[in-house]
Amino acid sequence: MSYNYAQFVSALAGMIAVPASDTNYLAALPNIIDDAEQRCYRELDLLSTIVRDQSATLSANNRSFTLPQSLGRFILTESMNVFTPVGFTTNRKQLVPTSREFIDAVWPNEAASGTPSVPVYYAPLTDQTFIVGPSPDASYTMEVVGTIRPTPLSATNTTTVLSLYLPDLFLATALIFAAGYQQNFSAMGDNPAQAMTWEAHYSKLLASANLEEARKRYAAQAWTPKQPFAVTTPPRN
Repeated sequence: MSYNYAQFVSALAGMIAVPASDTNYLAALPNIIDDAEQRCYRELDLLSTIVRDQSATLSANNRSFTLPQSLGRFILTESMNVFTPVGFTTNRKQLVPTSREFIDAVWPNEAASGTPSVPVYYAPLTDQTFIVGPSPDASYTMEVVGTIRPTPLSATNTTTVLSLYLPDLFLATALIFAAGYQQNFSAMGDNPAQAMTWEAHYSKLLASANLEEARKRYAAQAWTPKQPFAVTTPPRN
């Protein structure tokens, strides 16, 4: 089972027993979807949200580098590479993460250290801005690998990785917020256990989804090499 936007709207409305065309429900729907998506993306380290963006370049004699956004806004970065020309080809050179203080101490000015001057290190300045060291002597292409936030589910973006491949988890997460929309989250509500029930169901689905993601990364127990049998020496008399 998977959902497109219309199917998700209908399924969620059915679960909270309101018409899918209800104006109050439709007004609350973007907040419900946003809350569900943000929680799922934060608590699931999805491989499908990792991108490799090569659309940005460094500027000569400038150690500042702003993350590109051609594939989405980076939430976190895993690695950065710089492409350097070698004859008729280019080589990818992996940069080493370090502290801003180290780069400031070793390369205290913006000027390139020579020709060529290819960065070796990088450090965060803000969540979207980094500095490199040494400063480049040319406009080298940068490659950023990291996690982005996918485009939210909507009438114009009718499917997402959550709606297609984790529809049960996505719906359960949305129903937690939807219980709040119905004011069904305390002893004052008609069903004070509704939100807690969906929270418990969500936790079970999250655990199974995380296990599957771990398998994709060859990190789950099923991918762990078996330990060799221990060789024991019989005790001497």
